[in-house]
Amino acid sequence: MKRRNPQLALRLDADRPDALDGWRDGRVLPYLGGTVTLRLDTAHEQARLEGNQLHLPLPPGATARQIQDAAESWLRANALRIVGAQVTMAARHLGRAAPTVALCFAARAGWLEADGKGGLRCHWRLIEQPVDVIAAVAAKAVAALPACEATPDLFAAA
Repeated sequence: MKRRNPQLALRLDADRPDALDGWRDGRVLPYLGGTVTLRLDTAHEQARLEGNQLHLPLPPGATARQIQDAAESWLRANALRIVGAQVTMAARHLGRAAPTVALCFAARAGWLEADGKGGLRCHWRLIEQPVDVIAAVAAKAVAALPACEATPDLFAAA
């Protein structure tokens, strides 16, 4: 019988840290150019930002995955709200209709890119930047969109 190579028994990822290891009460996350500290708090029914503390409606025994999901869900919702507001203001300043804004999760995506359908895709991690940076990115993206001009109705009665 052939003897098995002992190297095959080694775990190849033994030294790789767990990606969920840091998701716990007290973790600090970047937010709008500053930071927020995660707090597990069952007193609230939904995530709430109070000062620089993000209170998540989770029990103290919540898993790292539950904490990550709750925190990132809140960050993504705020990214869509804040970036959408900045895009609307930039469009209004240029005298255009505000394009639709959708979140993007791609690892190599830009912060704010045209989606080819007249809308914009926003990388959700743009929420980590200060509001003035978000405003500048939104203004640049809206200005780069082609202007929509009204065309005559082809089917209108002459």
